[in-house]
Amino acid sequence: MGIILLTRSICPFSETRVLHGVEGSSKKVLGVSFPNTCRLVLRAQTRGRNNRSKEPKNLRYPRRPKLPRESVTDKFWKDKPSTDQNETRDLVYEDPMVDNFDDTDTEGEGEQEGGDNIVWDSDEIEAISSLFRGRIPQKPGKLLNRERPLPLRLPTKIRPVGFPTPKKHVRMTSSAAVSSRQTFSKRVYKNPSFLVDLAKEIRRLPSDEDVSTVLNKWSAFLRKGSLSLTVRELGHMGLPRRAMETFNWARTQPLLFPDDRILASTVEVLARNRDLKLPSALEEFTTFGSRSVIEAMVRGFIKGGLLIEARKLILSAKAGKRTLDSGIYAKLILELGKNPDKHIQVLPLLEELGERDDLNLNQQGCTAIMKVCIRLGKFDIVESLFNWYKQSGQDPSVVMYTTVIHSRFCQEKYREALPVVWEMEGANCQFDLPAYRVVIKLFVALNDLPRTVRYFSKLKEAGFSPTYDIYRNLFTIYMVSGRVAKCKEVCKEVEMAGFVLDKQIKSRLLQLESLAKSAVPDV
Repeated sequence: MGIILLTRSICPFSETRVLHGVEGSSKKVLGVSFPNTCRLVLRAQTRGRNNRSKEPKNLRYPRRPKLPRESVTDKFWKDKPSTDQNETRDLVYEDPMVDNFDDTDTEGEGEQEGGDNIVWDSDEIEAISSLFRGRIPQKPGKLLNRERPLPLRLPTKIRPVGFPTPKKHVRMTSSAAVSSRQTFSKRVYKNPSFLVDLAKEIRRLPSDEDVSTVLNKWSAFLRKGSLSLTVRELGHMGLPRRAMETFNWARTQPLLFPDDRILASTVEVLARNRDLKLPSALEEFTTFGSRSVIEAMVRGFIKGGLLIEARKLILSAKAGKRTLDSGIYAKLILELGKNPDKHIQVLPLLEELGERDDLNLNQQGCTAIMKVCIRLGKFDIVESLFNWYKQSGQDPSVVMYTTVIHSRFCQEKYREALPVVWEMEGANCQFDLPAYRVVIKLFVALNDLPRTVRYFSKLKEAGFSPTYDIYRNLFTIYMVSGRVAKCKEVCKEVEMAGFVLDKQIKSRLLQLESLAKSAVPDV
C-alpha cells in the first residue's frame, strides 16, 4: 500500500479529499490510475498572506444561526410517505457552520473524529416520519383498549327524542289542521255545537210542522249515532214529543237505523218525562234487550222519580242474569235513601253490590252510598268502601274525607277520626264549608279549644261565612272552658251576622253572667 501526497495552491482555503478504493475496481485522479489497495490524499494550503487576514464581522458575530438546509430525505418523506414500517433510516443533523466533505466515513469514525453528528434511533425516525403521515402509531397497551365515555342522558340533549309524526297519524297532532283537511260531512256529523243547534232549530218549528223539514236538509251529513245528542237535548228542553218524532224520522233512514244509541236516548227522555211504561213482557225485555237500552230506561225512571219501576227493572235484570252498571245502583240507592220509609228497599241493593266482584264505582257514586249507609247505621260498609276506593289507586276527595269523619263522629269514635283529618291535610286537600263544620264539631266533642279556635280562624281566612251551628259549637266550648268574655263576643258576632240566638243559648249566657257576679266578693 502506498501513499502519494500532492500539494497544490488552487483555492484560498485548505481542502482535503480522501478517496477510498473499492475492491475489484480502480480509480483515476488527475489522469493517474491507482490500484484497489491505494489511498489518495489531496491537500491544498492557502498562501501566507491570505492566512493572516481577518474574517468579516458578519461571519464572526452572526445575529442568528443559519437555518438548516432542507435535506433530500425530508423532501422524500413529504412527497411520498413510506409504507415500509420495518425499514430503518439514519438521520444526520448537519451543522451549517461546519463543512463536512467526508462522505465516506463510517458511523463509528464520525463519532470518534468530529462528535458533532447526531445519530437517530429507528424508533425516533419512525415517530418523526409518522407526523407527516397524519397519525402517531401507538404501542399495544391500555391506550388501545380504552373505554369510550357513556352517552349523554336524554335531558341534556338539545333536540327532543323521537321521530316526526307520520302524516297518516296527523289526526292526533293538531285538531285545527285536521279539521281544515276533513270534508264538511266529517266535521259536522258528530260536532256537539252543530247537533245542539239542530235541536234549537227543531224547537223553533211551529207546532203543526214536522221535524222532517229540518232533518231532511242535513240528512246527507248525518251518520249513525249523530242524532242521539240531539234527542237528549230535546229532552232537556222539555220536548219529548219532538224527540219521539226525531226517532221516528231516523227509523226511515237506512243509513241511520238500526242504532242503539238513538234508541237509548229516546227511551231515557220518555222515561224521565213519564211518557214510557214498563213493557208487559218485562222478563223477555230484560233478557233480549241490549244493556244500553235497559240502563237508559232505569236512569230515566230514577230521574223521573219512578223508583218502584226502576227497582222492578233492576230486579228483573238480575233474575235474567244481566249485569248492569254499578253507577245505576248508586243512583237508585241515593234516591231511596232520601226517603226514610224506603230504607228497607236499600238493603237488598247493598247486598247485591257487596257480592259483585267487578265493582266499578266513581267518586260520586261511592260517596252517595256512604252517606246513605250512615243514615242506615251501616258504618262497616262506609269503612269498606273507603278502603276499597283507596286500594283501587284513586285519591279521595274532600267530600269523601268529610263523609268518613262524619261516620266516625256518629259512632263516637272521636280519636279514630283524627287520623282522617291529618291524612286530609297531608294530601293538601282544600277544606270546604262542610269540612270545616265537621272538623270543628269533632274538636268540640274532644274538648280541644286551641284546635277549635285555629280551624275557626282558618274558615274565616278561606273566605267562608260561619253558619249558625258553627257559632253554636264555638259558644259551647267557650262556655265549658268558663270563658265568659269570649261567649259574649260570639253572641255579638252572631247577631251581627244576622242570626237570632235561640232560647237555650240565652239562658246559658244568663247563667254564666250570674255565676261570674257571685264569684266576685263584695267590698
